[in-house]
Amino acid sequence: MNRLEKEEPALLEVERLRVELGPPDRPVSPVDGISFAVPAGQTLALVGESGCGKSMTALACMRLLPAGGRIAGGSVVLGGNALQNLPETRMREIRGNQLAMIFQEPATSLNPVMTVGDQIGEVLVRHRSLRGQPARDEAERLLAAVGIPDPGRRLSEYPFQLSGGMKQRVMIAIALAGDPKVLIADEPTTALDVTIQAQVLDLLAELQARRGMGMLLITHDLGVVARMAHRVGVMYAGELVETGAREEFFGAPLHPYSRKLFAALPTSAQRGRALETLVGQVPRLGERPAGCRFAERCPQVHERCRSVAPEMHPVGGQTVRCHLYDPAGQVGWTLPAQVPETSPLRRVQADGKTLEVQALEVHFPVRKGLFRRVVGHVKAVDGVSLHVPAGETLALVGESGCGKTTAGKALLKLVPASGGSARYGGHELLDLTPRQWQPLRRDLQMIFQDPFSSLNPRMRVGEILEEGMQSLAVEPDAAARSAKIDALLRRVGLDPAMRQRFPHEFSGGQRQRIAIARALAVSPRLIVCDEPTSALDVSVQAQILNLLRDLQAEYGLSYLFITHNLAVVDYLAHHVAVMYLGRIVERGSVEEVLRDPRHPYTRMLLAAVPRIETAGAARHAETTRGDMPSPLNPPTGCHFHPRCSLANETCRTTYPAETALSPTRVVRCHLC
Repeated sequence: MNRLEKEEPALLEVERLRVELGPPDRPVSPVDGISFAVPAGQTLALVGESGCGKSMTALACMRLLPAGGRIAGGSVVLGGNALQNLPETRMREIRGNQLAMIFQEPATSLNPVMTVGDQIGEVLVRHRSLRGQPARDEAERLLAAVGIPDPGRRLSEYPFQLSGGMKQRVMIAIALAGDPKVLIADEPTTALDVTIQAQVLDLLAELQARRGMGMLLITHDLGVVARMAHRVGVMYAGELVETGAREEFFGAPLHPYSRKLFAALPTSAQRGRALETLVGQVPRLGERPAGCRFAERCPQVHERCRSVAPEMHPVGGQTVRCHLYDPAGQVGWTLPAQVPETSPLRRVQADGKTLEVQALEVHFPVRKGLFRRVVGHVKAVDGVSLHVPAGETLALVGESGCGKTTAGKALLKLVPASGGSARYGGHELLDLTPRQWQPLRRDLQMIFQDPFSSLNPRMRVGEILEEGMQSLAVEPDAAARSAKIDALLRRVGLDPAMRQRFPHEFSGGQRQRIAIARALAVSPRLIVCDEPTSALDVSVQAQILNLLRDLQAEYGLSYLFITHNLAVVDYLAHHVAVMYLGRIVERGSVEEVLRDPRHPYTRMLLAAVPRIETAGAARHAETTRGDMPSPLNPPTGCHFHPRCSLANETCRTTYPAETALSPTRVVRCHLC
């Protein structure tokens, strides 16, 4: 039995859970016989790629399966209640009270036409019988507990008025309003900044310790697992393939799949060579092999693996589903070697087209009153200067709301710039008319952060990729376009047969790969990459990073890489610019900025990154201080001083000038 060992009395016990989807005569099983326990005051982390069944497991525990979904076997026991047998009326009392869930997408999980206070109030009325002023007071207390500033005012606001981090914290407040015994957190920090992520994780850990909650954490981020989990379960194709305590798992992952996940993580040590990748994809539902489900992707596969399904075997304090650990019929094998050193990529000579940005400004007017008079400006981008050399990568990093995406869109004239200049290949981009821009559209492309909203839902994938080639006359021959589309889909890890599908038929990670393929379809020279790997599994992220790296070497591409993932920056980028509240506060080479950060904000970003090498270690450094101020009303002096523990009176009154620390290193800080 693939059970996670219980060290404390379990609040939630799952035994051989099996979930089926589709008609009873042709069912498929996204969750196929998994068992685990969640003790009081501890966190169990389920990790694995998209499509492995992690979220479906959580939905089954909550009895919130999609239409056509059902629990076909096993049990889910919470506080002595077998949830799979309870009527829906009884489940409504348990959801939000004994068992609560933080969903992956707060933007789609929050009701857009209800205020924050009303949405928290629903839980308080249902489970705690609070109404009127007592309910409002409790809702305000909950918002304050999850770290939202000015909670009384936020109660009257709607979800669209909140940042992504605040929406996530509202979701946590709603989940905690019923004082649950067990909290299920489904990717609670996906696509959040490292500072907001640190705040959310610290908050969850603090609330768990104070309330003694059990927590089921679903994530693909091994850094988050290292920081939060007490025990780890690795899922693959609906099964648990490895379980163990956090320290044992990170000290010696056993299953070949677990080892591959670790090898795919980008680090500074792997800089200059390809990341390990997992060939192929998770088996589709209904097409799972008779033997080991990982066999087709396993570097240690043997003939027995293809015909006989492995059992779970104990190895010390861990368990692993693999024939390689079967004492009765062990197959001879050796531990996977270190990733072989790859020869340096042969880089083509870049064509000399650099992107030079000087004092870029994007100010949005704020209008009020009957006549919509301008009463102020949101200075989203306020005097940004950047240099993207030909054939190299400049990473633009910072928290959400600092202006990174707006700067990238302004360079491509997707939003109007208020001032400054941007020169590329002899062209002043900001002065070009739409007709003059047309020839440059092929050279300058963008990968958008949200692929779902940037892909036309009425067009098939093949049509989406072909549209740009046709409009920019990249390839006049239809057969050649079709062949190029198939090749592009393969390069981003998708089956060419998927070209006939619509965007809604893909997972989030697959849609991101389609967006990347669309940008590459017209053979650009410079790509603005806006968080291109933020929603991807580590295995898919490795494929995309290898692809971007290879294309840069092969074609001399330049990247303006907008991200909050500093591990990706360390692996891929040549230069870094750190942005805060519309301005660049530090820039230089990757080695200068990441190895020796000088600005307090840069140090705060680096300290907030969860790292697998510190699994189980206590965090001593203060990683975050408050939230970023509004660009509508920035602080006087240095914009960062309200969050800086080193700020003095000069910082509070005077904005710092640039200080050159080297020919390539510039910092804006009075203390440097």
